[in-house]
Amino acid sequence: MGRRDDKVAIRMKEHNRVKAFLNYSRKTIEVVAKLVRSLHKKRKREKMAENTTQHVVMLPWSAFGHLIPFFQLSISIAKSGIHVSFISTPKNIQRLPKPPSDLSHLLHLVEIPFPSSLDSSQLSGGEATMDIPFDKIQYLKLAWDQMQNPVKEFVSKLLPNWIICDFHPHWIVEIAQELHVKLMYFSVYSASTIVFYGPPDRMRAKTSPEDLTSPREWMNFPSSVAFQRNEAIAFYQDAHVENVSGLRDIDRFAKMIGASNAVAFRSCYEMEGEYLNLYQELIGKPVIPIGLLPPEKPERRLVDESWRKTFEWLDAQETKSVVFVGFGSECKLTKEQVFEIAYGLELSEFPFLWTLRKPSWAIHDHDSLPLGFCERTSKRGKVCFGWAPQKEILAHKSIGGSLFHSGWGSIIETLMFGHTLVVLPFVVDQPLNAKALLDKGLAIEVKRNNEDGSFSRDDIAKCLREAMVLQEGEKLRIKTREVAKVVGDLKLHHGYMEAFVKFLKT
Repeated sequence: MGRRDDKVAIRMKEHNRVKAFLNYSRKTIEVVAKLVRSLHKKRKREKMAENTTQHVVMLPWSAFGHLIPFFQLSISIAKSGIHVSFISTPKNIQRLPKPPSDLSHLLHLVEIPFPSSLDSSQLSGGEATMDIPFDKIQYLKLAWDQMQNPVKEFVSKLLPNWIICDFHPHWIVEIAQELHVKLMYFSVYSASTIVFYGPPDRMRAKTSPEDLTSPREWMNFPSSVAFQRNEAIAFYQDAHVENVSGLRDIDRFAKMIGASNAVAFRSCYEMEGEYLNLYQELIGKPVIPIGLLPPEKPERRLVDESWRKTFEWLDAQETKSVVFVGFGSECKLTKEQVFEIAYGLELSEFPFLWTLRKPSWAIHDHDSLPLGFCERTSKRGKVCFGWAPQKEILAHKSIGGSLFHSGWGSIIETLMFGHTLVVLPFVVDQPLNAKALLDKGLAIEVKRNNEDGSFSRDDIAKCLREAMVLQEGEKLRIKTREVAKVVGDLKLHHGYMEAFVKFLKT
């Protein structure tokens, strides 16, 4: 019995030791796990604190070709956990797309109305360039200059890390300097355009329209980027002559870029590497491409129901056979220009889809086109007035080419889908973009009269034939398909955005 009791006692001791060890191990594991969780929560809090101290104010110009890229950039920045305050006027903000609901705590759309003291008779209630005749846009700049005090009040309360702004609010320079806030100019224009304008000191230098008709002397690689005579005269009058605000637009650009801590471009090295590198040399400060901000490829179900019949018509067309024609809301075309485009489409004999905003000179939609045009082309073409789901149209398999103004945003959208480009530029940066595209073998440009800028229906038809089917345009078609892979590479452009956000934080 004694031996048995001893064995039982020994087993009990071993059991108790094992039990004690297991209890100790369990407690140790719990302590370690608690410590790990605590460290994880601490790091999470530190990361959240790091991001919440980061706040960016966006200040875009009141043109939707500027508002939309600034809005897209705001969403991308907010997705990284940085707070963004997007400032514009009430009507402009109401017309923006709805931001993602999961970013509501990070992306703030700030409505600041024009001052009540403003004489708005010249604006006729409009708050964006699309609502105002071209010669009245100078009054919109004057209106923004009177926004200085409310914007300063907002910024002084917020004290953001960065103000990212457009070319127009020259007064933001003094506000940023007084409040010790870093300033960045974000260009919605191509790098080739801003390089043509030159560094700030050259922007301010006295010039003439003739000086704008040849590539600039600071170019260190072959380039044909320049205006032709009629374009140079129009640009000179718009940018190099003092307007009602008491300033030249070129001086606004120069002051903004000169005072900025960095300059960001809606661009990438794959598309404009030589221009981005040259501009870095010219201004001696960080030049940061943020990527092209290409839209995600849309789904047909997103299309407005009123467009159902139009898309059914597109479904019935052969692949890559239709020309998309669109000049946006900013190009205010004359009657002669619209009619010549119409006759050119008719002569080309290609299927086409033309989105047309009723011009101010037309009383009704049907007054916008030559008599009988719609009837004569009804079997192979469609003209759609007003708003259009452009991305959904461009994504359709039947679209093969595009006749448009060569604005930078439209170039990106069109190239993304590999369509051949026929460009007919009109204002500001469009002629410079057209020349940069020609240099890269990515477009055909409709010939214009050097003196008055007129163009013919025959040249439109000729360019469309070359772009769409003729052997002379085969290299162009191949090149645009290759570039589409770069423009539509969401992973590539996401990488650019990550690098940009890292720059903002550091």
